[in-house]
Amino acid sequence: MSAITAYRTLLRIVGPAYVVVAFLGRVPLAMSQMGTLLLVSAATGRYALGGAAAGALAVANAVGAPFFGSLADRVGQRPVVLAQSWAGGAGLAAIVWTTQAGASPAVIVAVAALAGLATPQIGPLARVRWQPITKDALDQRRLVDAAFSYEGAADEVSFVLGPATVGLLAVVVAPGDALLVAGGVLVAFGSWFALHPTAALTRPEAGAARSTAPVLTAVLGVLALAQLCIGMVFGATQTGSTVLATAQGEPGQAGLIHATLGVGSAIAGLAIAALPERIGYPTRMVASAAALLVLSAPLLLVQTIGQLVAVIALLGFAVAPYMISNFAMAGEVVVPERVGTAMTLLAGATGIGYALGSTLAGRLADLGGHTPAFAVTVSATALALVVSVLFRARRGRGGTRPDVRTA
Repeated sequence: MSAITAYRTLLRIVGPAYVVVAFLGRVPLAMSQMGTLLLVSAATGRYALGGAAAGALAVANAVGAPFFGSLADRVGQRPVVLAQSWAGGAGLAAIVWTTQAGASPAVIVAVAALAGLATPQIGPLARVRWQPITKDALDQRRLVDAAFSYEGAADEVSFVLGPATVGLLAVVVAPGDALLVAGGVLVAFGSWFALHPTAALTRPEAGAARSTAPVLTAVLGVLALAQLCIGMVFGATQTGSTVLATAQGEPGQAGLIHATLGVGSAIAGLAIAALPERIGYPTRMVASAAALLVLSAPLLLVQTIGQLVAVIALLGFAVAPYMISNFAMAGEVVVPERVGTAMTLLAGATGIGYALGSTLAGRLADLGGHTPAFAVTVSATALALVVSVLFRARRGRGGTRPDVRTA
């Protein structure tokens, strides 16, 4: 089955409405962090407070994701995502209200953290649905591969579209209105995602025995570490891009520069479905990690925005293949009843890595500019390669589920 045929089959099985809803439902999370940063910074005149509020939102979302993923595994996605969508939308509105009301910094940061905690991780939960959606289809493995490739591309596009939309709305209307729009989109499309018929496929069967198998195994822990590395790549690259753009007198270009990373990643994510099944996930993981290291190394040499855009655009082509491999293996090393927990755990690890990478890069940038910040990016890709090589050596070259689980 070719990649194009696989995508057409998936669209025929699930319908175009689900694809649109699942994509738009994840965009508010991508909008919320930058929206909070812009709103709080503009309203208080304190960039440090804006960064603290945005960071609190991101970290709380990352920490809470595995808990809500586990809850969704136990009771089904519908009630969990529905409640989170409304709570998250209310939380984003609360950030606007407390900030514009002149609340204390502690209150603003706390409200931002609660909003982040409540916002659902729709991207990972959408991945969970593809296994039951395709269970009766021929060549299910190929279809799931294609679905995960699409999800990786969708995540990348959402994290390009989200900040860009916030920036546009902040200019056209106001930062507060941009965050309110994000909350409205979350309530509307998060609820639709929760109520979509595919959500019923994630509900445990009545009377089914609850699995006692552990979720956080050594294998899943390694995959979480791999995602933490890629999160560091995101955070450090965005920080380094901001520092270089500011030094070049074009601070407003930072978001567009970083967006090129998502463009290349989205293209590669869609294309990876064409790889033959004999090339197993551990092998793909190593190959893409090596590409990350090779393609990130030139960041240590860039001195202009043009050079930076060229390097980041190429780097993006290695990002999605690495993430897709990690998420696909995570879905295979846990029992089906705990896949939601595994997916949200990896998403949370990515968020923690983003916060860690941006923090380290920011501190080093204060000392030496953009080059030390990008050194964090390169170091993270080197760590990703080490993790990948060790993982492959331990788990084998396998291209099938049994190889991943037991090699």
